[in-house]
Amino acid sequence: MDALQLLRELVGRTTVSGDAGPQRDALGLVTEVLLADAPHLEVTTGQEPDQPWTMLRTPTDPARPQLLLACHVDTVPVPDPGSWQRDPFGADLDGGRVWGRGASDMKAGLVAAAAALAAADPQTPVALLLTSDEEIGSKGAAAAAVALAEQRIGAVIVPEATGNEVVLGHRGALWLAVRTAGRAAHGSTPERGHNAVLDLVALLGRAGGALPLRTDPFLGTETWNPGVVTGGTVPNVVPDRAEVLVDMRTVADAAPLLTWWRDQPEVAEVDVRVDLPPVGTPADDPWVTTLPAPVRPAPATYFTDASVLAPVASGAPIVVWGPGTPAVMHAVDEYVELAELEQAVEVFTAVAEHWGRAD
Repeated sequence: MDALQLLRELVGRTTVSGDAGPQRDALGLVTEVLLADAPHLEVTTGQEPDQPWTMLRTPTDPARPQLLLACHVDTVPVPDPGSWQRDPFGADLDGGRVWGRGASDMKAGLVAAAAALAAADPQTPVALLLTSDEEIGSKGAAAAAVALAEQRIGAVIVPEATGNEVVLGHRGALWLAVRTAGRAAHGSTPERGHNAVLDLVALLGRAGGALPLRTDPFLGTETWNPGVVTGGTVPNVVPDRAEVLVDMRTVADAAPLLTWWRDQPEVAEVDVRVDLPPVGTPADDPWVTTLPAPVRPAPATYFTDASVLAPVASGAPIVVWGPGTPAVMHAVDEYVELAELEQAVEVFTAVAEHWGRAD
């Protein structure tokens, strides 16, 4: 399989989260390339129209524990293409790098995983899960969870950008839409109304010191970020509604944080947009100790599909491990080092080979 050619083809495609059609086409492209090299692979395709996913696996006994490589095809948007030095979907090859949106996050990891599956012995139980809409809450992985629960999973690699270091976990994510309610009135007589924006301001001012944020020895301390604030319509009307979208990164069950927001006197309503649990694998796990790469002592700062896969993997070890530079994920002038892609193909292929011997 020509890994570089496939990577450039994928980076050249716009597969933004929330747009199912282009993501489905990318799943089809990877499937077509893999079947050309490994026609023995079994293919399962999700039927949900809005959250496509595909799984390709070697045709082995389903009772044997599988090595699962899980990759998403979606990317974040490019809001200002003019700020890039290159076409964000040009997939330029320059200076030993492939440039473009999704190069590090995570189309290089996807290609490395696909190459490993293509090279795997048909008798070795290896599977590749391709998902959609990871960037907006791992929705594709959630859609695939039922099918995964019917299979025996022995270990999971999520090839997100880690500079090819093994990462043992990450915090979870709790995204909330928190709303306050007021009473509209003319802006010249605000005393006749109740200002929902001022309620929201008071709430956010208190949250920083009052939220019950917890700390985990490995995952670190929980965080919160009010990412989007909206309220009101025009300056001369007292706003009767305001909303904040809050991104919280969690180290334990999110219930206490959700309860705190719902219990505040200014809050009229709270909607949960994303609720993904944290993930962690012990450094002394027997499988982890066999991996041919350094183990990073710190967790990943971002969340991954591992949050959805962990509950259906029945305690199997999960690592985040792949080519790419975390600092350029979601950034202008995203790229991936070609040397890292080549290294990832080599080590993932070796891990799959070792899995076949150990099984």
